[in-house]
Amino acid sequence: MSEIRSIGGRIGAEYTGADPNALPLDEINAALLKHRVLVFRGAGLDDAGQLRFASRFGALTRAHPTVPSVDGQPDILPVDGEEGIRSNTWHTDVTFVRTPPKLSTLRALVVPPHGGNTLIANSAAAYDDLPDVLRDFADTLWAVHTNDYDYALPRTNRGKAAEYRQVFTSRRYQTAHPVVRVHPETGERGLFIGGFAQRIIGLSGTESRDILRLLQAYVTRPENILRVQWNPGDLVLFDNRITQHYAPDDYGDQPRRLHRVTVAGDVPVGVTGETSYIIEGDEAAHYTDTSSHDTAPEPKPLAPAALN
Repeated sequence: MSEIRSIGGRIGAEYTGADPNALPLDEINAALLKHRVLVFRGAGLDDAGQLRFASRFGALTRAHPTVPSVDGQPDILPVDGEEGIRSNTWHTDVTFVRTPPKLSTLRALVVPPHGGNTLIANSAAAYDDLPDVLRDFADTLWAVHTNDYDYALPRTNRGKAAEYRQVFTSRRYQTAHPVVRVHPETGERGLFIGGFAQRIIGLSGTESRDILRLLQAYVTRPENILRVQWNPGDLVLFDNRITQHYAPDDYGDQPRRLHRVTVAGDVPVGVTGETSYIIEGDEAAHYTDTSSHDTAPEPKPLAPAALN
């Protein structure tokens, strides 16, 4: 019989003895909206089972806009530390496109005997922690997210990491997103920033870095973070619309392999109802479910000077 219990004060719950594909979808979704992250211990899924589970929440994305998938599995991204894929920076998955994933699933295949955890942070709690003056300021801000920056460079395998970065940036994306995103299901507000957010529209690079660093410090407060210690066969589901995550590069040359499957998302909406828009790149239609674009309101364009 499956049981669920909270494993963090502000984020995270854990299922034990559960087949994720046998649980009622309404139950899982309600738990996810409440806890942001669900950990299924010993889920025992293979690739087909992970794909089946993720697809219960909506259309799947391709593995990634630029990075190759697992051979023969176009919707599965390999996360392999030996290949230089070490996401050791706080981020929300694929926010450099207009419609980032709604949900992400990670499944552990090989984990090191120590290290190799994943940290996941609650960006709604971070928003709630802001002083009123800073919260009101954040509500007005827009940030440019891009894949073209020094993302997740490991201390080891730097040659492979450089090759990976070339692939990662083989097509350049820049998208403007609200710094405060309204969750489409709960109406909650969360800080929608992370590593891909590189500058604030209307501010200089120095000003942008200072503001983003200040806001990011609220996301990564210890009370807002869940640390997932992996066992082979574990499955983690997190709400990509209201979380950030980080994989510490603390396991040296030990093997660590996960598979990621993501669910297509909608266009982020800010507190005024304006929606995200593309600055550079395409719609990533090969990656994201474009049906959500049909009903999304057109954003109010910013003056050209604001894009400098």
